[in-house]
Amino acid sequence: MEFYEIAEKIKNIRKEKKLSQSVLAKKAGISRQTLSKLENGEIGKISLQVFIKVLDVLDQEMFIDEQKPFYYFDPNSVE
Repeated sequence: MEFYEIAEKIKNIRKEKKLSQSVLAKKAGISRQTLSKLENGEIGKISLQVFIKVLDVLDQEMFIDEQKPFYYFDPNSVE
């Protein structure tokens, strides 16, 4: 899923739950402007903590299915 698709999904779920941007932002502990940018796909890099807070307030989970190998991680290096 592309970032813009995630942004659109967050926006749609917020609207389904009849939450304003202001209410969701307040519950997530972020500014309404930050949420607006997130929903419009304008923030390419947000903290994972902020993203998790927004998903938590919306009572949503996100599953990531990584299809590319993690070249930067060597599982043999973990003891």
